[in-house]
Amino acid sequence: MENKHSKKLENKVMSEIKSGRVKLRSKYLFLAEKLGLESAFVLSVILSILFFNLFLFYLKSTDNLEYLGFGTSGIAAFLESFPYLLIIGFIFFLFFAGYLMMKSNFSYKKPFKYFVVSLVAIVIIVGAILTYTDVSEKIEQQAFSEDLSGIILKPFLNRGMELRKNGLSGKISEISEDYVVMEIPSGLQKVDVQNLSLDEKLELEKNKFIVVIGERGDDVFFAHQIRIVDENSIPMIRRGIHRGQINDCDSSRSRKNGFIIKNKEMKKCMDECFELSKYRRKCFDNCSVN
Repeated sequence: MENKHSKKLENKVMSEIKSGRVKLRSKYLFLAEKLGLESAFVLSVILSILFFNLFLFYLKSTDNLEYLGFGTSGIAAFLESFPYLLIIGFIFFLFFAGYLMMKSNFSYKKPFKYFVVSLVAIVIIVGAILTYTDVSEKIEQQAFSEDLSGIILKPFLNRGMELRKNGLSGKISEISEDYVVMEIPSGLQKVDVQNLSLDEKLELEKNKFIVVIGERGDDVFFAHQIRIVDENSIPMIRRGIHRGQINDCDSSRSRKNGFIIKNKEMKKCMDECFELSKYRRKCFDNCSVN
């Protein structure tokens, strides 16, 4: 009886093959597809780990979390500097890895939810461990290089270097009664400090690193509150300033200097102002007007 049933099934399969409704596939093609699926899965896991690692590195190295120290008044600057592209990249590759895993043989061995939990745990743990290595710093170097890798990677980290409407961080270069000049990754920025309290003004010293919240005008950033920070708490900002200084010394390359130095004439005027011991404020104001 069993042999008769097997013969009937065999005849049915053969008839399906002969009719063309069922096609035989080469074992080599099947093997190639399996290897391609597994390679894509491994690559997706690696990329999701790197994106999560860069996200943690960004939070630790930029001024993003520093804005939360201002309370509710710093939320706008925090949201403005948040690394959305890194989060999108992390979620995309994590979900893509899960999709590929669902398509593979893994999903038939045990309940799929176990594999999902294991995948997320592995990505988070390995990504967190990588923050104790120099992998992220090397990626940062590549991101701000002139190579092809810089073009690809820069958009993911450049949010920490961009000019913003509500927040600012950098090193104090010059101090006057009503404003300071800050070195920021994109150049120099004039900051109006007239709205700061007397205690906050007294904290301002040349070469100190500060984080500022306020609002941006045409040529000036109007400070509402400031915080003095250790330069090691925002190392990506510090390195960005250093890169800008190196680029500025290279006569074969032009440097963007924020909103304060717009052209060569203004730069020359600003350089002359730095040499003055008196009336420096008036000199800077005249440079901005001219």
